[in-house]
Amino acid sequence: MIFRSLTSSLLCLSLSISFVTAESLTGLRLLVVLEDAELKPLYSKFLGDLEGRGYKVDIQSPKNEALSLFTHGQRAYDHAILFPPKAKGYGPSLTPQKLVDFVHKDGNILLLTSPSGTPEQARELARELDIDLPPRDFLAVDHSSYDVVSATESGKHDVILIPRPGVSDSTQNYFAGSSGEGEGEVIAFRGTGHGLGNRPLLFPVLSAGRAAYTYDTKEDFAYAEEPWTAGRQMQYVTAMQARNNARVVVAGSTEMFSDKFFDMMVKAPKAETEVHTANRKFAEQITSWVFMETGVVRVNAVRHYLTNTTDAQVNPNVYRVKNDITFEIELSEWSSTQWKPFTVPSSDHLQLEFTMLDPYYRLPLLASPSSSTPTSSVYATSFKAPDQHGIFAFKVNYKRPFVTYIDEKYTVTLRHFAHNEYTRSWDISGAWVWIAGIAATIGGFTVFCALWLYSAPTERGVKKTQ
Repeated sequence: MIFRSLTSSLLCLSLSISFVTAESLTGLRLLVVLEDAELKPLYSKFLGDLEGRGYKVDIQSPKNEALSLFTHGQRAYDHAILFPPKAKGYGPSLTPQKLVDFVHKDGNILLLTSPSGTPEQARELARELDIDLPPRDFLAVDHSSYDVVSATESGKHDVILIPRPGVSDSTQNYFAGSSGEGEGEVIAFRGTGHGLGNRPLLFPVLSAGRAAYTYDTKEDFAYAEEPWTAGRQMQYVTAMQARNNARVVVAGSTEMFSDKFFDMMVKAPKAETEVHTANRKFAEQITSWVFMETGVVRVNAVRHYLTNTTDAQVNPNVYRVKNDITFEIELSEWSSTQWKPFTVPSSDHLQLEFTMLDPYYRLPLLASPSSSTPTSSVYATSFKAPDQHGIFAFKVNYKRPFVTYIDEKYTVTLRHFAHNEYTRSWDISGAWVWIAGIAATIGGFTVFCALWLYSAPTERGVKKTQ
């Protein structure tokens, strides 16, 4: 009996350990703003998956007056998911300014919008991010890529089928599926699209097709002549990474995270069979990114030293002009449960700038496998210091979509040659002709001066007067 109880306890412990498969680097305190507790069963799998990954999910109503994002000036939560309420606003605890302050204090937000109603506070937050949300009752449709089964029931092409993003060789993409089309490679979406401004911190995740548009559902579906936005200019899901690396994702649909869409079987217009949606996997990917389980790059070490020099000092403060210098930077990437080597995409480059006001050199940093470790990659380059003394800086400024920014700067002094470091002319065999010419000139001038000084002057005759 004791053995059976002990076995059961160990089994439960092992299951609980294996159930927690991910960890956010910024914390596990998650606020879910959901107006009505009766809506929780609609998103039970989505919220259950978050709890299964170790998040401490706190579901609160926006009407709760005790709700606050901060306690004594510090974040009370690490992340927040905002479902759109039926009311016009989230309440005094979730004003746009407080949400912006939450992001400034390294908080992460998943903002969900809906055609049936998006509060003005969400619109103001989106405007702060340079994202333009459509008015109320605007719905996205796509006549070329939609679910045939849903269209047969509703008569509208509002359940849009979006292919999962593909793997790119130029950027890191943490939302990509496997190559090809088939089961688990289509995302079902029913909601509204939004437009993006020119802010460089915005990264589209799911974009609309050329035949998609957002129209006012109060108008006739067949004669929507003036859509709010259309084509490639419309986005379904957009990510924003602030300069402090805090993350915000704006999604135009709540239904895509529901149990219904997780279990939905869909069929494209030209497809022969139905396939299962990839919504559940995509929801895991998008929350993993926004809650900083993926895409977090860490600088472990920066080293610079003289090239091909035995026992060279690492990270000296002073170099000499025309020195051969080697620069190394060691990077790791967090992947849900552990650190792993960070790999730069094949068509991209991590660059080093050696600069004094303006860059003197801009060099690609190449991977150095011989110096890599199981948890990091070492990128290095070597160069000759310019023939210009002054204050220089090593700069690595790597800002790419979906990865935390790398901005490292280290200042060094570049001095001129010391007196005993100049190359002497007698060490150069071709200079002996010129040295001999200089010696002959000096010797001749010395002889001339000696003769001039020690030669007796000529006697002058004295004229006698009577």
